Amino acid sequence: MNALAATNRNFKLASRILGLDSKLEKSLLIPFREIKVECTIPKDDGTLASFVGFRVQHDNARGPMKGGIRYHPEVDPDEVNALAQLMTWKTAVANIPYGGAKGGIGCDPGQLSLSELERLTRVFTQKIHDLIGVSTDVPAPDMGTNAQTMAWILDEYAKFHGYSPAVVTGKPIDLGGSLGREAATGRGALFATEALLNEHGKSIAGQRFVVQGFGNVGSWAAQLISEKGGKVVAVSDISGAIKNGKGIDIPSLLKHSVANRGIKGFSGADPIDPNSILVEDCDILIPAALGGVINRENANEIKAKFIVEAANHPTDPEADEILSKKGVTILPDIYANSGGATVSYFEWVQNIQGFMWDEEKVNNELRTYMTNGFKDVKEMCRTHNCDLRMGAFTLGVNRVARATVLRGWEA
Repeated sequence: MNALAATNRNFKLASRILGLDSKLEKSLLIPFREIKVECTIPKDDGTLASFVGFRVQHDNARGPMKGGIRYHPEVDPDEVNALAQLMTWKTAVANIPYGGAKGGIGCDPGQLSLSELERLTRVFTQKIHDLIGVSTDVPAPDMGTNAQTMAWILDEYAKFHGYSPAVVTGKPIDLGGSLGREAATGRGALFATEALLNEHGKSIAGQRFVVQGFGNVGSWAAQLISEKGGKVVAVSDISGAIKNGKGIDIPSLLKHSVANRGIKGFSGADPIDPNSILVEDCDILIPAALGGVINRENANEIKAKFIVEAANHPTDPEADEILSKKGVTILPDIYANSGGATVSYFEWVQNIQGFMWDEEKVNNELRTYMTNGFKDVKEMCRTHNCDLRMGAFTLGVNRVARATVLRGWEA
C-alpha cells in the first residue's frame, strides 16, 4: 500500500472514531494548494537540464504550513501529497502552531555538483518565493537536502523580501539555525521511547535495540540510546548490516561510518544480511530509514516487543494488524519522529524573537513537548479505546478539525 493510501486510510479511520461531519472530513483531506514548477539550470558543462519541483501545502488552520524539501530521483506527487498531509497531523500531535506541507525536486543530488545544486535550489526558490514565508509556509531539510540547501533558499528569498531568517528552519547555526536541531529527531525518538517504556515500568538501560538506518536520525538515536545504557545489538545502512549480541560500540561505529561512508567493514561486529535486520532478536526495533519496510511479508517474523517509528510511514497497515495481534506495541511516526519538527518550531521562534537559546534549553523544551505529547496520545487511546497509532491520529485530526471549525470553514 503506498504512502498516500495508507495515510488516507488512517485519517478516515480517525475521523470515523471522532464522528466528523463528512463535508468537514472531505475538506480536511483536500490540500490547500499544490504547486508544480519547472526548474531549468545550466549544468557545469554548459548544457541545459530541466527538473520538476513540487510543493504541496496541505492545511493552514493551525498556523503556517511546515514541511521538508527533498531532492530525490523519485519525488512522486502522490508521496509528496501523503507526506504533506502527514505533516498536518504531526504538527497537531506535537501541539506546535503549524499546518502541513512537503516539497521536493525530482533529481539525483549525487549526480549534481555543488554549484549545480546551488543553481537548482535558487531557481526553485525564485519560482515559489511568493508562496512561502514566515507566516505562510516554512520549508526545512529532508532527504537529499541539508543546512546548506536552507542557506541558499534563505539568501535567494532575501533578494525578494529582505532578510528573514525564519523563512526556513534547519539552517546553519551561523545563519540563525538552532542548537540541538541536528540531533533533534533522534533525541525526540529517545524521549518518546523513554515515555513508552516508563508506561511499562521499564527504562532504556539494559534493553536491546535494533536500529535500521544509520543516517542522521538512526545514528543520533543509537548514540543517545547507548549513552543511556541501552544495548544496540544490530544496525544497518545503505552499505550493509552488522550485529553484535553483546552490544555495538556506537562511538567507534560513528567514527568508522564517517571515515568509510557507511558501516560496512566495521570490526566490532559481524556482517549480516541487510534484509534480516528487522527480524533480528531484540526488545525494541527502531526503523529509521525508508517507508514501507515493515509489511505483511516480514511482520510475522518480527521479534521485537516494541517498535518506535523514527522513519516516516515504515509500517504498512497490513503489517499493523499482524503486529497488534502478536501484541507488539508500535509507537507511531507522527508522534515518535516529531522531534525534528518541534525543534524546527523552536528555531522559528528564536528567529522571530531575534533571541537564541542555549542547547540545554532546546533539549529541555523538547523533552517537555515529547513527554506531554505522549500523555495526550495516551489520553486519546483511553477515550476512544484504540491503539497508539489511532490515538495519535485522532489527537492530530481532532485538533485540526477544531481549529478549522472555530475559524469558520463553512462561511
